[in-house]
Amino acid sequence: MGAGSGPWTEPGAFPVAPGVHRVPLPLPNDGLHAVNVYAVESADGLVLIDSGWALQEARDLLESSLGSIGYGFEDIGRFLITHMHRDHYTLAVELRRMFGARIALGVGEQPNFDAVRGGSGEAQLAEIARWGAADLVEKLRGLYTRDNAEQAKATYELPDDWIPGAQDIEIGDRTLRAVPTPGHTRGHVVFADPAASLLFSGDHVLPHITPSIGFEPARAELPLGAYLDSLRLMRTLPDMRLLPAHGPVTDSVHTRVDELLLHHEERLAATEAVVREGAATAFEAANRLTWTRRGRAFDELDTFNRTLAVGETAAHLDVLVVRGELKSSTVDGVVEYVPLPGDQTA
Repeated sequence: MGAGSGPWTEPGAFPVAPGVHRVPLPLPNDGLHAVNVYAVESADGLVLIDSGWALQEARDLLESSLGSIGYGFEDIGRFLITHMHRDHYTLAVELRRMFGARIALGVGEQPNFDAVRGGSGEAQLAEIARWGAADLVEKLRGLYTRDNAEQAKATYELPDDWIPGAQDIEIGDRTLRAVPTPGHTRGHVVFADPAASLLFSGDHVLPHITPSIGFEPARAELPLGAYLDSLRLMRTLPDMRLLPAHGPVTDSVHTRVDELLLHHEERLAATEAVVREGAATAFEAANRLTWTRRGRAFDELDTFNRTLAVGETAAHLDVLVVRGELKSSTVDGVVEYVPLPGDQTA
């Protein structure tokens, strides 16, 4: 059956390569529906790449899925986490408390951990205000309560090991190469197994959707620029099978990387066009663009996804400024963009 004969969200433990199983875990009330956790067998114990969200439903399904291939939670020696988002990180923290497995995470996530564990959220709200989205700030402010801050601090316990950069990680007789791929988050890493021609891509390369860019607790200076560079980096590696966090296993990382690079060039052109039509802020530009594969209007999105949309628009606008196609200035605390003069007939 390989990666599974039904929908990729179907529960179970599906072999994708010798000694590697894909275990999809549920994401209730989330448009992504599920997250893939990969169980890698070795003589040194079981290694999980990503862990799932710390929900009872996900924990129970992970337990039964691992049980179907002869393992229990006590057999997990390490978690290798692609990035800090709750559906990748938080179940590892819960299981570590009970069974002691070590957690490794890219060192680039340290600023995000500091921001989350700091708890106020004011820096992130200020960033949203700079995008011209004052109404979203007011709607989101209730999320940054003292109780939520304390919960976040407890949930986001620090990893045991920070992955300091590109490095080899030995798992029995298997060698994984940790490769920093900032963009979706500033500390995102992928894990390559060139000998088996496998890339555990996390959210960096997804087969059917594009990851959100530009909205995180400690936002990088040019998140889309970093993401595009990280995509191009994948093109310098041998082509491998794509083992994503969301979606089915597919045959070629390079094919999907090319599609994502093209998508963002088209998105940059569309973003520049709405500025030339009069949108001055990231919020105004996001309102004029369409969203998701279904081409939904901005007003059709919920508050959280509107915030993601505005953050992603800001990320595209900032790349256009760096490329010399727009210029920006700050007016009353809000960043405004205007087109540079040039021939628009081409």
